Amino acid sequence: MIYSVPNMTCGHCKAAIEAAIEEVGGRADVYLEDREVEVSGLPPATVLSALKAAGFAAQPTE
Repeated sequence: MIYSVPNMTCGHCKAAIEAAIEEVGGRADVYLEDREVEVSGLPPATVLSALKAAGFAAQPTE
């Protein structure tokens, strides 16, 4: 599923998001230019919770 992360603006944000998703057992492909994250292996509630804990508001785009 793809998530919009409007406040993701830099490489540090990208690394923080990847780490947050990996920490809960998922895999993240981060598209910084589009401010989107594609996550596999996790239910949406887990993804949104992990991103929120890392300081990022997100919404599913699909």
